[in-house]
Amino acid sequence: MHTERKMIEYMSRRVVITGMGAVTPLGTGVEKFWEGIKANKIGFSFIDAFDTERTGVKIAGVVRDFDETAYYDVKGCFDKKEAKRMDTFTKYAVVAAHEAMEDAGTDFSDIDCYRAGVLVGSGIGGIDLTLSEYTKYLEKGPGRVSAFYIPMMISNMASGTIAMKTGFRGANFDISSACATATHAIGEAFRKIKDGYLDVCLAGGTESTNVEFTYAGFANMKALTKADDLERASIPFDKERHGFVLSEGSGVLVLEEYEHAKARGAKIYAEIAGYGATDDGYHMTSPMPTGEAAGMGMTLAMQEAGLTPADIDYINAHGTSTGLNDKYETAAIKLAFGDEAKNVKINSTKSMTGHLLGAAGAIEAIVVAKSIEEGIIHATVGYKVPDEECDLDYCVNGNIQQEVSAALSNSLGFGGHNGTLCFKKVKE
Repeated sequence: MHTERKMIEYMSRRVVITGMGAVTPLGTGVEKFWEGIKANKIGFSFIDAFDTERTGVKIAGVVRDFDETAYYDVKGCFDKKEAKRMDTFTKYAVVAAHEAMEDAGTDFSDIDCYRAGVLVGSGIGGIDLTLSEYTKYLEKGPGRVSAFYIPMMISNMASGTIAMKTGFRGANFDISSACATATHAIGEAFRKIKDGYLDVCLAGGTESTNVEFTYAGFANMKALTKADDLERASIPFDKERHGFVLSEGSGVLVLEEYEHAKARGAKIYAEIAGYGATDDGYHMTSPMPTGEAAGMGMTLAMQEAGLTPADIDYINAHGTSTGLNDKYETAAIKLAFGDEAKNVKINSTKSMTGHLLGAAGAIEAIVVAKSIEEGIIHATVGYKVPDEECDLDYCVNGNIQQEVSAALSNSLGFGGHNGTLCFKKVKE
């Protein structure tokens, strides 16, 4: 990338999605992931990595088809030596970013490298590595802890490694806001481009959590389902919901300034037109019962996009399948949408993927972009029992074929962190 500098013009610029990559329990690669979503395929499986009797958690969303050796000779990914110095969450992110760049069809070498950034976050970082190195520390002493432990474990390393692979030298940092991580990362990347600081940014989230220690922590706070039926494990908005399915994976999107994308003839999936970020200021884990702050996040995203509730066709809900989240998110939608709440289509991708924590907002953003592109709103799978406190249209009777001109995607994180992105179909 050439480094000739130009004066930054601070203005309100349009931001579009021109590339996407995904590593998910439904498959590695956006095509495989999206086909699974349209087929209403459940990406959960029974845990086989450890004895489930100890935690009582039997089902998880594990990435089963990720073969790291397939990327050893792929330019822009990692070789065998590099792979040994990367935690799994970083590998997932690098592969998702590589796919997104391939999808975008350019390496952006035509722009100043300081105007290309990376904002890929993780809610937890290298939890599996921390556990294994701590075990080594206890059994063999401090001298045996890996010299690579810290740079492999820290959650910013996914974003940093992607920059090393792409040569992007602009804004690069790790947003970590629990389950809202990826949505906040995409939102902040959107703002960087909109306000003139960047021309392109890789944005999203990544997570790898498939160790008993993680399941124990979530299970002991009563957040995880202990179901033994795959089809009734993650059932957002259903009255019999009983906790979320813990999952892993990564989603990365290429965000690009519209005129630059248009000039190079890029394929454009959708426009990101608004972003709302608020905090409940209420509780460590429970959302605000009134839904006020989450509702305000939706309102802010719509206002920035110049839209009203009547303009929104579809909401991809946070929809975790926990007792409190689903009813409080329903309350938030009612506050933000008023009488229009009964008309908007709502679904939960987590009914098929489970909860990817810091990566959830990214793969859900991919779903919204594909929904806009193809005019499909997927079903909320597994729903059977109506809940009087969750009384909106959750798309429970199968996929819906309709044009999607504008949509929202919600993420709500522990600590009260709320993020909403507003997407639009691109028009000249």
